[in-house]
Amino acid sequence: MGTSTIAGVVRATCSAIWMRLKASVLPHPTRQQWLDIAQGFLERAQFPNCIGALDGEHIWVKKPPNSGSQYYNFKQFFSVVLLALADTNYRFIIVDIGSYGSTADARIFRASRMDRWLQSNQLDVPQPANLPGSTGPPAPYVVVGDEGFALSSQLMRPFPRRGLDAKRRTFNYRLTRRFVECAFGIFTHKWRVFLSPIQLAPQNVNVVIKTCVVMHNYVRTYEATPDEDAQV
Repeated sequence: MGTSTIAGVVRATCSAIWMRLKASVLPHPTRQQWLDIAQGFLERAQFPNCIGALDGEHIWVKKPPNSGSQYYNFKQFFSVVLLALADTNYRFIIVDIGSYGSTADARIFRASRMDRWLQSNQLDVPQPANLPGSTGPPAPYVVVGDEGFALSSQLMRPFPRRGLDAKRRTFNYRLTRRFVECAFGIFTHKWRVFLSPIQLAPQNVNVVIKTCVVMHNYVRTYEATPDEDAQV
């Protein structure tokens, strides 16, 4: 087969996998699914009313022609960004794919449909609820991110690291992004195309990433093993 024929087969196969699996392994969560995700964070991180951990992963790519420094990131390689919200089972809940590597995660999030959906409550997130053991006012359900994200009623970030007292240090420890970081670790090592620069045009890189996202969720949902989780 010629190179162009193989490239067409790969694109068609990736698109077919994405279309076949997206609805079953990357759906918009229902209100009950959000509550189940929050219960996972309460049990595994002791952090209540959390509906996901948010972060970005730089996917290594070959420098696209005539792109200048758009794809060049702070880690000093060329990349596109996979911004993802993950649960405690290391599955991706919502993803935003294909932003320039030079763009900060917070800026990508502000421009994403994910942020717009959260702000306008299009994701059917549960109404605020009392924290466990509390009789105070109800607290909203939030996603958690690192210091680069802006604090809002939908997104919780850590306290600045300087001058932390014991309570704030404990809060920062509980407000953990480790689940999304571990999800990225599993993702990039399971699908080894991500361990070297992807030699494709950006639009085709995005197709590969989308396909691997749904295959990752499929494996985490149906084929994850205790040994793999222990290694994580």
